[in-house]
Amino acid sequence: MIKPDLTLTVPDDLGAVHFVGIGGAGMSGIARLFLDAGHTVSGSDVRESANIVALRELGAIVTIGHDAANIGEADTLVVTGALWQDNPEYVLALQKGLPVLHRAQALAWLIKNHRLVSVAGAHGKTTSTGMIITGLLGLGQDPSFVNGGVIESLGVSAASGEDDLFVVEADESDGSFLLYNTAIALITNVDPDHLDHYGSLEAFEAAFVEFAQNATELVVVSSDDAGAVDVTDKLRGIGRVRKILTFGEDAGADVRVHSVTTDGPVAFTLTWQGRDYTARLRVPGRHNAINAAGAFAVLVGLGFEPSASLDAIAEFGGTERRFELHGTVRGVSVYDDYAHHPTEVAAALSGARTVVGDGRIIAVHQPHLYSRTRLFAQEFADVLETYADQTIVLEVYGAREDPEPGVTGATVSDRFSDRGKVAYVPDWQDAADYLATIAREGDFVVTLGCGDVYRIVPQLLGSLSRIDG
Repeated sequence: MIKPDLTLTVPDDLGAVHFVGIGGAGMSGIARLFLDAGHTVSGSDVRESANIVALRELGAIVTIGHDAANIGEADTLVVTGALWQDNPEYVLALQKGLPVLHRAQALAWLIKNHRLVSVAGAHGKTTSTGMIITGLLGLGQDPSFVNGGVIESLGVSAASGEDDLFVVEADESDGSFLLYNTAIALITNVDPDHLDHYGSLEAFEAAFVEFAQNATELVVVSSDDAGAVDVTDKLRGIGRVRKILTFGEDAGADVRVHSVTTDGPVAFTLTWQGRDYTARLRVPGRHNAINAAGAFAVLVGLGFEPSASLDAIAEFGGTERRFELHGTVRGVSVYDDYAHHPTEVAAALSGARTVVGDGRIIAVHQPHLYSRTRLFAQEFADVLETYADQTIVLEVYGAREDPEPGVTGATVSDRFSDRGKVAYVPDWQDAADYLATIAREGDFVVTLGCGDVYRIVPQLLGSLSRIDG
C-alpha cells in the first residue's frame, strides 16, 4: 500500500480533482464538497454504488475500473492509504508530476477557513459526529460536515452549509487527523488500535495528545476510557491554557451520565453544572448514551442551551452500517454493523441484546486486517463468546495489508473456550447456508466488520428464504 506524504505542501489551487476510490463513504463525501465548491470532479472505483450514482447526478465523471486514462485533464489526485502502489492512475499522476494528496489533505485544504469541530477516537466517531450534526441542525444551525457514514435522517454523509461551523470525523488510523486546523476537539476514547501504523501504545496516545493540543478553543474528552484519561492528564500537565470538558459515567465527569436504562432505545440522565437533563434516544445501546454525552458537551461548550441541545441530539436516528436492519425472513432479522475492534463488537452486540427480547444473537464476524487479527484474536474471541449466542467467523479482510502466514479467521475461532458456540466458515455461501440451519424465529443476525462483509447480507437473506421454502 502507498504511504501518502502528509508533509507535502498543498498547492493554493487544486483545479480539477480526481478521486481514486471515489465511492467510499469518506471519499464520496469529500468529492461532494469539492463539487459544491465549484471544482471539476472525476473519479474511479471498482464497482457501482449508490454514492457513485449520487455523485454522477451532481456532475462528477466516474468510471468503474482503474485505468490511467481515467485521470484525463485532472490537476490533482486524491487517494487513501488503501491504494496499492501499482494503481495505474496513481502511477501516471506521479509520472506527470501531479500533486497526490491524501484525502485528509484535500479536506484540510477545503475547510481551512472554517471553525472546525473534529471528532476522533478509536471508535464511536461516526455516531458522535452524526449526533453533533443532528444536534446543530435541530438547533437551527446550518453547518458543513463530512461524516464516515451516511446519516439516515439526511441521506448523505457530507454537505455544505452556510454557517462558519464545519464538523468532521477525523481519522486517527494513519495520523492524518493531525492535519486539521481544529477549534473544538472531541475524543471519544483512546482504545489501543492501529498499532500497525503507530508501532506502540505510547505513540498512539502521543498522537491524541498532539491532536488535543492543536485545538484552539475546546477539548471534550471521555472520563471513562483509560487512554483518554491519560491524554487529559498529560494535557493538564503540559499547562497550556485551554478549556477541557470531560464526559462519561465517572463521578467526576463535567457531563456525567447516570440512571441509564436499556430496555429498547437507551434512556438516561445527564448532570451538567448541577442540573439534570433527561433523554431517550432513537438508537439502542448503553454506549450511545455515552456518545450523546460527548455530543452534548460539544454543543454546550459552543454555547448552546443545554436542554434544547439534548433534545436535538435525541432526534439522531443512526447512520448506515451501524446496527442497520436489512431484512427479516422467517422471523430472523439481519442487521449489519461496522464494528471491527473488540470494544466496538462488545458495544454493538450488547446494544442488540437490549432489543432482541427472547431471541438469540448470531454474529457473523469478518476479521479486518491481518495485524489486528493477530494482535487482538483473543479479545475478539472473548467478546464474541460473551455477547453472542453463536458466531460464524469468515476469512480475514486484508484491506491495505498483505496476508500474514498462519493468520486466518481460524486465528479467532480457535480461541473460543466453548467451541460449540463458533464455526469458522471461510466460504460465504457455505456460511449463509450454515446460518440458515441454526437460525430460528426471533433471532438477530449481526454482520460485523469494516471490510465488505455487508455484501454477504443478500446471501444470508437468500439462504434463510430457501430454508423457508
